[in-house]
Amino acid sequence: MFKRFRRVRINPIIRGLVEESRVEIKDFIYPLFVKEGRGVKKEITSMPGVFQMSIDEIIKECEELLKLGLNKILLFGIPDVKDSIGSDALSEEGIIARAIREIKRIYGADLLVVTDLCFCEYTDHGHCGILDLQHNSVDNDATLEIIQKQSLIHAHAGSDLIAPSGMMDGMIEAIRDALDENGFVNLPIMSYSTKFASAYYGPFRDVAESSPSFGDRRSYQMNPSNRREALAESLEDEVQGADILMVKPALAYLDVVRDIREASLLPLCVYNVSGEYSMLKAAQKAGVIDYERVLMETLTSFKRAGADIIISYHAKEAARLLAKSKG
Repeated sequence: MFKRFRRVRINPIIRGLVEESRVEIKDFIYPLFVKEGRGVKKEITSMPGVFQMSIDEIIKECEELLKLGLNKILLFGIPDVKDSIGSDALSEEGIIARAIREIKRIYGADLLVVTDLCFCEYTDHGHCGILDLQHNSVDNDATLEIIQKQSLIHAHAGSDLIAPSGMMDGMIEAIRDALDENGFVNLPIMSYSTKFASAYYGPFRDVAESSPSFGDRRSYQMNPSNRREALAESLEDEVQGADILMVKPALAYLDVVRDIREASLLPLCVYNVSGEYSMLKAAQKAGVIDYERVLMETLTSFKRAGADIIISYHAKEAARLLAKSKG
């Protein structure tokens, strides 16, 4: 006698009853890019629907997000002035610190503010820390020192969750030590623990103005070919004190998501990155896919692979679709 799998697919109610992986509004973190000025809301050509915004416009955007049920943001800063060490990121009056304070002043505990901790948006060379000119790369240990300073800037400003993305060896231990020694023992860290040197980041560099002025980031971001090393990176960050792990990008690395999910009990995040977003948007514009179905199928694949949290530029669209499906 063969098994009749179709018995539990016969109608929508029973399909919902046995559904294994669900995407929910609470799963999402929405990225926002804050820029100097007032009244600034500049759409990025390569990422339709994504904007650089001044603090006053970010405040309006947060109100819209809360109305959609989205109560978690990931904040990136884009300063007017960049230098070799990303000084704006190390200033209590820098763009990111002022944005955090203003968002928390208005929305308080209603909105979780996650802050990206890196230097690529703040340096004039576009790399993720202090340069090692001898090797045309980033000086790992010198960068750890300013990462600690940056983490305290974010903590004092009111960040709810710090997300270091620079892929420096030892960054989680360094940040945890700095936070604990300065009274921020309860401030969690969500590490970009397995971050690949990916071609999927192209449109992000348009919006964050963070393209390297020379070379690339392959000496510190991960080789896309390496599965075992990818697992080792995340497990090491867990040992150093990360509270949440992450895989970035998401779509081309679902095997890595599953590997980490099976090896760690920590919450696991995926970053549905700019290239993934822009490809779906281009396909939507070309009329070659059923956009809404493909979007939700893609997001569901992240949950099925083992992700608990999804950072996505699609979050607002997904929230509307999820609300519509329940309404």
